Amino acid sequence: MLPPDVTARWQARFRAPRVSLPDWAEDAPQRCLFASDVTGVVEQYTWDRDTGAQRQVTDRPNGTLAATLSPDGETVWWFADTDGDEFGVWRTQPFAGGPDAVAVPEVEPAYPAGLEIGRTLVAIGRSTDDGSELWLAPHGQAPRVFYRTPDTASVDALSRDEDRLVLSHSEHGDPRYPALRVLDVAALPDGHAQSEPDSPWVVAEKWDGEELGLHALGFSPVPGDLRLLVGHERRGREELLVWDVAADTETELVLDLPGDVTAGWYPDGSALLVGHDHAARSELYRYDLAPAELTRLETPPGVVRGATARPDGSVELAWSSSERPPVIRRADGPVVLAAPGDEPPAGYPVEDRWVPGPGGDIHALLVRPAGEGPFPTAFLVHGGPEAADDDGYRARRAAYVDAGYAVVHVNYRGSSGYGSAWRDALTGRPGLTELEDVAAVQDALVAEGVVDPARCLLSGGSWGGFLTLLGLGTQPDRWAAGIAEVPVADYLAAYEDEMEGLRAYDRALFGGSPADVPEVYRRSSPLTYVDDVAAPVLVVAGANDPRCPIRQIDNYLAALVERGKAHEVYRFDAGHGSLVIEETIRQVETALDFALRHVAP
Repeated sequence: MLPPDVTARWQARFRAPRVSLPDWAEDAPQRCLFASDVTGVVEQYTWDRDTGAQRQVTDRPNGTLAATLSPDGETVWWFADTDGDEFGVWRTQPFAGGPDAVAVPEVEPAYPAGLEIGRTLVAIGRSTDDGSELWLAPHGQAPRVFYRTPDTASVDALSRDEDRLVLSHSEHGDPRYPALRVLDVAALPDGHAQSEPDSPWVVAEKWDGEELGLHALGFSPVPGDLRLLVGHERRGREELLVWDVAADTETELVLDLPGDVTAGWYPDGSALLVGHDHAARSELYRYDLAPAELTRLETPPGVVRGATARPDGSVELAWSSSERPPVIRRADGPVVLAAPGDEPPAGYPVEDRWVPGPGGDIHALLVRPAGEGPFPTAFLVHGGPEAADDDGYRARRAAYVDAGYAVVHVNYRGSSGYGSAWRDALTGRPGLTELEDVAAVQDALVAEGVVDPARCLLSGGSWGGFLTLLGLGTQPDRWAAGIAEVPVADYLAAYEDEMEGLRAYDRALFGGSPADVPEVYRRSSPLTYVDDVAAPVLVVAGANDPRCPIRQIDNYLAALVERGKAHEVYRFDAGHGSLVIEETIRQVETALDFALRHVAP
């Protein structure tokens, strides 16, 4: 048990209300939408900047994560799933308040696959086990399907004049590296139109080839301007180009920055707001297109979770660091939006480590508790796998340090932010590749005298939960305990039950389906190694999880029971995580209690 003051401190970090970076309506920028957990559940709120009035839009037991505004600011669109299962429909509510309605009744429930709201039409993407459907719903006309495929596709961008629509597709075979197709909206026929490359309504197509993805980041916001901002990876990392769709010409923006970049438009179309991510930190730049001039915007060291350029030229961003909690502020300093209540307790600074590994140098982040090492250590591995741990504020990280553990994050091969080759290095051998990097970092920190090798805990959620269970089975001598939250546990069963978009991702990652390459899936499945699990394990599972479904977790738990392996289970009635703060606290409390009993500080 932790002392009451320590428990109160880590719980205060979770309970302190937060707000997200406000979205704003293009034609009514004073009308904004943001998410907040001020009630204890993440819900959507409107904010009128002229009057200061704020209003709660959604109120559901398990929260509401996805929402946006119509361009005129009159309507809030929000996605209604069931208890976190991510399967549902878009609903609408007037900005000023009123009844909810199904936005487009003809579009049946599905997983979302893009949404573009125009002034005269809406484009909606939906994904099911049968593949993807993209719908066009012009105002005053019957909605219709304009693209249908058994593969992965999504609605990506709509031009300011609503005459061009961009979809991304994986007709070339790998959903990790999509191609872009631009359609002439006016030329689309009234009925179902399968948008093949040679269809008369296809204006342009762009594909960079195998293992090179393209991502539409948005058309210029200026009427009559068909410049499309696109993310590409032609030189082994995420970079930018501007595609003039009308002229079918492109301009690559070669920026002298070492990491990955993404961007959005300034409202007048003259410049880009560039986000740069490198070595677990991020920063912002303004890129003026005509003089091709890059100017850094002053932000403190840390992580920018999102940023937007307002019509007056100001930039607003969501920022935090490992020590300082999140704040919504302007780039020049003033706070824009704050939740009521006290600021949560500070976190702990992270230290960088670069460790030689089997695939190159591995970037890790280390946090030490008070005192002298070697320390009992929690290796908290991130999900994704295309994600990364960073220098942002993490209440869960700080809770483990409060409890007396050192914490290590490993941005293993498969992580994003370190180039395309690093991100893709796990192809054909997922799980085992990442764990080699975790082991290399563990060995280095043991040799440094920071980590006690006899008291190491492995923990993570989603893909991190998968790595936890796989690590307990393939590296049993390294781990004293494991905590796997919403994990992949039986990969063959997970493939059968997960959403189709993830099945397509798995086929690309593994080299085919389980029917095609069964041994590859078995080699990377935690269930394969359950006989070798030696450490006690806690499994946290969501009953409605579409990403790491409950049946495959139950298969793994049954195998643990059959073999008499020490384990505990915590189940919750939501999906791939929880938007309810007290539920999150219960899960962290359960995890800390388990850790303290099996890997004592």
